[in-house]
Amino acid sequence: MSYEPAQPSPEHQPPRPPHRPRYQPRHQRPQPTHRPRYEPPHDPAFLLPWQSSTPAPPPRWPSPPTTPVPAPGHHSDLRRLRAAYRILRRGATLTALGFFTLFLLLSAFAPGLMTHPLGGGLTTGLALGLCQLPVTLLAIALYERTARNTVDPLAAELRRTGGTR
Repeated sequence: MSYEPAQPSPEHQPPRPPHRPRYQPRHQRPQPTHRPRYEPPHDPAFLLPWQSSTPAPPPRWPSPPTTPVPAPGHHSDLRRLRAAYRILRRGATLTALGFFTLFLLLSAFAPGLMTHPLGGGLTTGLALGLCQLPVTLLAIALYERTARNTVDPLAAELRRTGGTR
């Protein structure tokens, strides 16, 4: 009986790592005598979109319009649309930020009111803080409803008529 480990057969031996040359510092490495010069391809099929083998033609500018076109923004429909959108933005912003500002001011200047218990361990400040999410959701709902009823019809009319009357 032999207690020597069995040698694996040659087909089951792990592969040997490839031979790695010893490290040579850069100044001792052989330098190439010449570097191949890169020549870009001249076949248009092998060019990238920003490369060209021939100069690009000069740009063609459109001729000025023969009839005067009103400047954008001076049309009454566009003014009405911008005004409706401005009112919509201000209303939604003031609703959400106004409630939050009220909450902050009450927290800073009326701590007695904010710590007043309402029952079940709930204080006025905590109740107002928990109401912030429903107030924000209400502002979003009002924004969508007002946009659907006022701004969207104006925009659809403007889109349908092409901005001219």
